[in-house]
Amino acid sequence: MIIVMSPDSREDDVALVVERLGERGYGHHISRGEQRTIIGAIGAPDHEKEVVAGQLTALPGVERVVPILKPYKLISREYNPQPGTVMIGNARFGPGHVGVIAGPCSIETREQILQTARAVKEAGATALRGGAFKPRTSPYSFQGLGYEGLELLAEAREETGLPIVTEVMDVRQVDRIAEVADCLQIGARNMQNYDLLKEAGRCGRPIMLKRGFSSTVGEWLRATEYIAAGGTLDIILCERGIRTFEDATRFTMDLSSIAVLRRETFLPVVADPSHAVGIASLVPPMALAAVAAGADGLLIEVHPRPDQALSDGPQSLTPAAFAELMQQIRRVAEAIGRDV
Repeated sequence: MIIVMSPDSREDDVALVVERLGERGYGHHISRGEQRTIIGAIGAPDHEKEVVAGQLTALPGVERVVPILKPYKLISREYNPQPGTVMIGNARFGPGHVGVIAGPCSIETREQILQTARAVKEAGATALRGGAFKPRTSPYSFQGLGYEGLELLAEAREETGLPIVTEVMDVRQVDRIAEVADCLQIGARNMQNYDLLKEAGRCGRPIMLKRGFSSTVGEWLRATEYIAAGGTLDIILCERGIRTFEDATRFTMDLSSIAVLRRETFLPVVADPSHAVGIASLVPPMALAAVAAGADGLLIEVHPRPDQALSDGPQSLTPAAFAELMQQIRRVAEAIGRDV
């Protein structure tokens, strides 16, 4: 349930509500808007909610108590009916904007990441992606440079000013990566790694959660709730394609999920057409389709020499192809009343 405080409520009133929730075994999350403060109550048995709601309504400063029927409570539209904005460094993801995160699948060398960072910055990207740690299907494939890769990402940010997004794979990596990265990405393979989700929610950085390639939207949202319950609502959802019977592309790009998420949650949604289609020539049309469908951003793989990439070369754009795509993205975004 959510407790909506009146516009003239005081901090003492909020503190009293939180205290009462704690006495009854509820966790809480506080969202402060321009007009009202909203307190999300989570974790107590359903059969107590009616009684507790009545008690809370009688407290000073409480305007109303609203039950939330969705299993994902803190991220639902019932909790916050207005679309939200998440900042990755100085890059904005939310209403009216299309943010573009670009860079290589994995960091291979200092020259490679710096060259790519300069190129995507010049083309208009708003953030830099790069994998320091890479989950791979085969244990013999390139796994990334690890913490050395993080240092190279930090150097690229220092030179270009682009905030950085990189993947975290294990709870033991969270604090170390959070010291460097502006946003922690949790990949499709870890979407239901609940210990990792909870730990990421506590780290103090924005989190990007990719959809599992065999997961429904409902399962994805329930996983997202773990991050929110961990302590942050600075969460971006990333549609990266799902596994279907179709084998013409690497995965099937589920653009309908963007519209469904718009209805179900206030969190920003981005699309990763690179992983969805797995073929560089198909990335631009799917990227443009995602923008037209309402995505708040894109995640695009760019490599200076895709034919020499150590991971995901076939789906990576060259810097020149990315620059051309950025021009097309601007035109589509402008046509639907958004900027890049």
